[in-house]
Amino acid sequence: MIITRSPLRISLGGGGTDLPSYYEKFGGFLIAAAIDRYVYVTVNRPFGAGIRLKYSDIENVDTVDEVRHPILREALRMMNLRTPQIEITTLAEIPSGTGLGSSGSFTTALVKALYAHRRRLLHSSEVARLACEIEIERLHEPVGKQDQYIAAYGGVTCFDFNPDGSVSARPLTLAMDTMFELEDNLLLFFTGFSRSAGSLLKDQKARSEADDNEMIENLHYVKDLGYRSQAALEAGRCHEFGELMHEHWEHKKRRSHGMSNPKIDEWYELGRRNGAIGGKLVGAGGGGFLLFYAEDRKSLRRAMTDAGLEEVRFRFDFEGTKVLMS
Repeated sequence: MIITRSPLRISLGGGGTDLPSYYEKFGGFLIAAAIDRYVYVTVNRPFGAGIRLKYSDIENVDTVDEVRHPILREALRMMNLRTPQIEITTLAEIPSGTGLGSSGSFTTALVKALYAHRRRLLHSSEVARLACEIEIERLHEPVGKQDQYIAAYGGVTCFDFNPDGSVSARPLTLAMDTMFELEDNLLLFFTGFSRSAGSLLKDQKARSEADDNEMIENLHYVKDLGYRSQAALEAGRCHEFGELMHEHWEHKKRRSHGMSNPKIDEWYELGRRNGAIGGKLVGAGGGGFLLFYAEDRKSLRRAMTDAGLEEVRFRFDFEGTKVLMS
């Protein structure tokens, strides 16, 4: 039996520039952080022939083509199993549709588990590349590459998405006290709204491919905010980073009318009045988690709790997608 786990993530700057519709023309850049909330995958070879899958549903089929779950089906096709005899079980600490990159985390954990089951070692870059192949090239999902790469690598990491499709990764150069300050002052609250990122990302993809000037200029600005966030954090200016988060959120909302809603705006302003310097919805928008940077954490926690939002506490993960047991 193989057990793998893959971390979820938060975006710290430049989000949205990792979609092919943008980086293939202009190159993308973002900073992401893996967190210690995970997706787990187990792969086992049962006694009987066939494919047994356990996720939010249960499937027992004889051939790969019969598998209903698209990511599981394409991952199994990629392995080219001649005589399928496999059991796969998945478990997530945070539900999908909440903006923490669960789909990318699931796919990287699945790739790692399947290859480990075949006794094949993969570098983090290869795990991420194969996960992107499944979601973007095989399934044509309108997603970027951020989720797969930060899940595979872990840490607080800068990514360059190059026009030729290659990805460069390097750790954000943080002093230890800055790392602790950032980790302590980032707070995550669930809005109660779950959503599919597909419609928002499809709109961004279509407008970018059509060279919509408003969308392109917005993404140019957000990429520059990513570079400014990198400079602020590497210089230890965390308060400035919090202000950049607010600036980022104001520009992110302009990409789509579905990015926020009156209730989320109300909670965001409540947070800003109670200790948050800046914040944003994590992920494509429309729901999921509000991420704040706050130096007065006690006031923010009290205000959000009184408003009915549940906090999910976290620390950074520095291991990325890994095999827990083999």
